[in-house]
Amino acid sequence: MPAFQYPLELRFKLIALAPRISVTDATGQEQLFVNQKILNLKEDVRIYRTSQKQHEVFRMKADRIIDFSATYRFTNSATESPLGAVKRKGMRSLWRATYFSDDAGGASTHHIKEDNPWVKVGDALLSEVPFLGFFTGYFLNPSYTAYRGQDREDESQPVMHLTKQPAFWESKYSVELADPSVSEDEEMRILLSLLMTVQLERRRG
Repeated sequence: MPAFQYPLELRFKLIALAPRISVTDATGQEQLFVNQKILNLKEDVRIYRTSQKQHEVFRMKADRIIDFSATYRFTNSATESPLGAVKRKGMRSLWRATYFSDDAGGASTHHIKEDNPWVKVGDALLSEVPFLGFFTGYFLNPSYTAYRGQDREDESQPVMHLTKQPAFWESKYSVELADPSVSEDEEMRILLSLLMTVQLERRRG
């Protein structure tokens, strides 16, 4: 049974020095708060139960200094036990963003694929047009789908969808659950993978 009530909403705090994401469920209740530590050579992301940051539940940390092929490993903050990892697949991601999600044992079990790479191209082109570029964040919104399996061409088992929502003054995303039979372990691992994916893709532009 899923741990959260979907859809989830991700809101980025744009004025923060480092990425901060508030995650709320379908009832409007805050479920997670993502805070990236600054001044670290290796990316270090802490996830708390709320924005008060009193209870750290997960960590996501890069295995090397910021790099295109870095692997981001997830751990349970209380037990320090591994939960899984996500990594971008090199040249495959230059056109259509592709990430692979591993389980706690290091086996690749899921892949995340950008649904329509032309949205990214349109955003890059129109953002250079005076005045018109201001509106690209409202009607050019990328989306990503997490699938079971390692083959990025296999789209038969979607698990979650991540979609950027129209917004002028903030960055907002929604997460939909495609498979309600997902286990809690799989659900959390894919959600953490999507949280890292969206941070990396926002940085790429």
